[in-house]
Amino acid sequence: MIKKTGVCGLIFPSVHDEMLHELTEVRALGSIPFGGRYRLVDFPLSNLVHAGITDISVITTKKYMSLARHVGSGKAWDLSRKKQGLSLLPALGATPEQYEGRMVPLYEVMEWLETCDEEYVVMSDCYVVGNINYKALVKKHIDSGAEITIAYKNGKCPDLPDALVLDVNESQKVTCLRVGARPQGEVNYGIGLYVIARETLVGLVKEAYSCGKLSFERDILLPLAEGGNLHAYEVPEFTMIVSNLQTYFDANMAMMDKDIRAKLFPADYPVYTQVHNCAPVVYGLNSDMTGSLAADGAYIDGVVTDSLLFRNVKVETGATVRNCILMEGSVVHKGAVLENVVLDKDVSVSEGRVLRGAPTYPLYVNKGREI
Repeated sequence: MIKKTGVCGLIFPSVHDEMLHELTEVRALGSIPFGGRYRLVDFPLSNLVHAGITDISVITTKKYMSLARHVGSGKAWDLSRKKQGLSLLPALGATPEQYEGRMVPLYEVMEWLETCDEEYVVMSDCYVVGNINYKALVKKHIDSGAEITIAYKNGKCPDLPDALVLDVNESQKVTCLRVGARPQGEVNYGIGLYVIARETLVGLVKEAYSCGKLSFERDILLPLAEGGNLHAYEVPEFTMIVSNLQTYFDANMAMMDKDIRAKLFPADYPVYTQVHNCAPVVYGLNSDMTGSLAADGAYIDGVVTDSLLFRNVKVETGATVRNCILMEGSVVHKGAVLENVVLDKDVSVSEGRVLRGAPTYPLYVNKGREI
């Protein structure tokens, strides 16, 4: 018997694809590899499951193959079920430009929204890396009686085209909402995470869509803020925003800090992902690895410093890798030198090749290239 929570989850894996166009050319933002063995979608999926939410749908796009292969039937998250569980909802009628927002995809999956049995919906994007307590967020929403609750953090506003900046009062009611503004200094900014009653969401989306209003932030959130029934929830947990190649690079490099790893991956609140049957890391006689992390199946016989190696990466004898991210299946051949580089999956760096970027401008190599 499945214990109903009264809450379902809806994940948007492609909001802000354009901000990471290098990595999203062949995949949705949610399926971007992260941290050696994870994907960005693993964080909202795991947060939903930890909150007891087991009716979860992921809206798919035309770049859905990588995402579909990763989430599969949902077994890794205990979502492979006869009732409820994980669903992939196609929103293929939208143009790429329309899909960058939430309104058109929401309208495309209206049948799911109307037939879902749960009372509330948690909507999450995939550009936030964090172990967030969704149960506390939902409780805050129900207790406040708000139409929509926006999850937010305080700090430097992320570089996003539709960044939300909130002013809140002592009772966490939103008193002012700005869309697309990125002021200097510390502000309250939304993290693409919302709670709303399902029937309310259906009504708001249908009404806005019928009038040709296609921006969730401007056409739904702004009027509610002016009407005084938009509330906010400050997320206390540690989070990182992945909004472009530089922030992606920095977030992965932060994995070298054991304190940050402990915050993102606590033993009692794990981040679930697809498990691969790989052998442990093999260190050759010539290997020299310091300040780095390597996932299962990696083979290291060169010098690796301050770098993150995904599964099945190979660094051959005499190769040097410094401050780099090497995704699954990449090979660095003998004598090659890499510094401040991001290799996408299955990249082969030829013998003796030298590739250098800068810490503030990493060099990116596309998936599957031989260079």
